[in-house]
Amino acid sequence: MTLPKITAKQAGKTIWTYLLLTLFCFIFSLAWEGFMIPNGMSAGGMMGLCTIIQFATNGAIEAQTSYFVINAALIIIAVIAMGIGFGFKTIYCIVVSSIMMKFIASVDALQCIPGQFFYVDDRVLIPIIAGALEALGLGMVLRFGGSTGGTDIIALMVHKYWPVSLSTVFMVSDFVVVALLLLLPDKSFGDMIYGVEQIMTFTLMVDFVVGGKKSSYQLIVFSEKYEQIADHIINVLDRGVTVLSAMGWYTKQQKNVLLILIDQKELPMLNKAIKSIDSKAFMSVSPTNNVYGEGFEEMKVGFSGLKKEKN
Repeated sequence: MTLPKITAKQAGKTIWTYLLLTLFCFIFSLAWEGFMIPNGMSAGGMMGLCTIIQFATNGAIEAQTSYFVINAALIIIAVIAMGIGFGFKTIYCIVVSSIMMKFIASVDALQCIPGQFFYVDDRVLIPIIAGALEALGLGMVLRFGGSTGGTDIIALMVHKYWPVSLSTVFMVSDFVVVALLLLLPDKSFGDMIYGVEQIMTFTLMVDFVVGGKKSSYQLIVFSEKYEQIADHIINVLDRGVTVLSAMGWYTKQQKNVLLILIDQKELPMLNKAIKSIDSKAFMSVSPTNNVYGEGFEEMKVGFSGLKKEKN
């Protein structure tokens, strides 16, 4: 068996990709260990849960430690229970993020505390800054085909056995985690609102980071393995897909083409899936400003349209 040859250009591109992933993992970690945790704040997702564990144990179990352990356990459970495969980038990002959080927690100059460069006197601004940093870091990690684990893994496992969309799992898990703050004796409703503020900032910004200004995309995919790709879109992403019959005019042969409408934050996940199923697939991606229907936006009919509908 001969190993495929790697050109200098390919090696350079791979190294550059992992350097960028390292930078974005640092930004993601800075949002938590630099801003949220030093100020006694928490939010949603896996890091929110790990932060609450740290607060509940008075720092005996640090957030970066439980983050790494829980993610490792989730990956093992997912592989054993469902055979879900995780790329090296995801494992790399989880490990690097854990190391970065440990590093930032040990350097006061990188934390939003009195006397340091990043200190912010107005506490209301801290969750906004943290949400923006997390959106930038995690959003760019997703764009480069990586993942920081956590609720991503949980959402895949829940969706495997129950007819619940991925976005619903993300939303419910975020608000359940941030509500757990109320169980801590030294936390109040105001502390939970700081977490909700961070979640809202992150949610508003991550879409822009992942997919730019456009809210959704239309994809046309040409692949001999179109059935596997279509099944993945329906069963994993919980999106519809249309199979079109087409003819290649040069070969005069009939081919099946996939037409897909997808939300921008799901685009990196779909790109990774298509590449893993068929590395030779040909794909055209077009941004769309407005997509109306189930799973997207509701058709806006205006007051006159609503009046006619009632009549």
